[in-house]
Amino acid sequence: MLDMRRMQILRAVVTSGSVTAAARNLGYTPSAVSQQMTALEKEAGIPLLERTGRGVRPTDAGRLLSDCATAIGKHVAEAETALAELRAGHRGRVSMRYFATAGASLVAPALAALRSEHPGVLVDLKLFDLDDPVLDVKARRVDLALVVRPGDGFAAEGVRFLHLLDDRYRAVLPMGHRLAAEPVVELADLAGESWVGSESPGPCQDAVLDACGAAGFTPDFVVESGDYATAQGFVAAGLGVTLLPELALAGGHRPDVVVREVAGPEPVRSIHAAVRNAAPAQPALRGLLAALRGVASAATAPTDTAAADAPAPDTALPDSPLPDVPDSPREGAA
Repeated sequence: MLDMRRMQILRAVVTSGSVTAAARNLGYTPSAVSQQMTALEKEAGIPLLERTGRGVRPTDAGRLLSDCATAIGKHVAEAETALAELRAGHRGRVSMRYFATAGASLVAPALAALRSEHPGVLVDLKLFDLDDPVLDVKARRVDLALVVRPGDGFAAEGVRFLHLLDDRYRAVLPMGHRLAAEPVVELADLAGESWVGSESPGPCQDAVLDACGAAGFTPDFVVESGDYATAQGFVAAGLGVTLLPELALAGGHRPDVVVREVAGPEPVRSIHAAVRNAAPAQPALRGLLAALRGVASAATAPTDTAAADAPAPDTALPDSPLPDVPDSPREGAA
């Protein structure tokens, strides 16, 4: 087998034109360079250099190995540059799954921020619907998944959840509703209403049902919708009232419905990033998490003076391994 280091010395001899010049450039003695060339010729089984006066020139075999050494050196330099960029987070690939209502308000600005800081990072982004993306994270088919995590979910071995934001629900009422003029709607005041179902079974629906239960009633669902836009249409038609998360209303609501804050209690769904427990500290993944947290932090930033003066929450990304938090695989798509 050919010695790569000796091939690089051969390349220096060929480009320098003599053993003495190559030794001077490399910081070796001429005898050390000659010994290396003798050893390389034995490995190759064919002469590599021939004398020309005070210098040497390569044989066809010597020129071949010198050219190969040049190509190898170029590839090694490219590999070192690529590794340095990977270590710095300037390039890499991350796979991510997300649910629909997180797309425009959370995922899109986070990817824009990531691209601005690290344009060489590629994100494999796919929307999930009914499938549990936590299983894909656990099976290493995906690096990160945005999920809605219930507070009392059971464990998902090997998966951790990093909190991003709490998405509060708002009451959506028909125009002219008896509570439409109220700035804040008490949840108990909706107990006798007909309801439009807007959530599929899972933690998103549980957030609504648990809040209604805390207010002393169970919603009377008279119609189910397949998505939030359809739910607004049912409300506008006067079929009932509903609760929708703020992310679903971020792009605005229909002009023929009224959106009001809810209290007593206010339903909230908790959005987390699910990652593997033993995931290596890939700079690209950490960069994506930082971008997501930055957008989530801006979305929930305080607006009043007193709150603005309060200490900012700790959103620093943890070093590998990621911080220990309770696990749960039970996630709902929005």
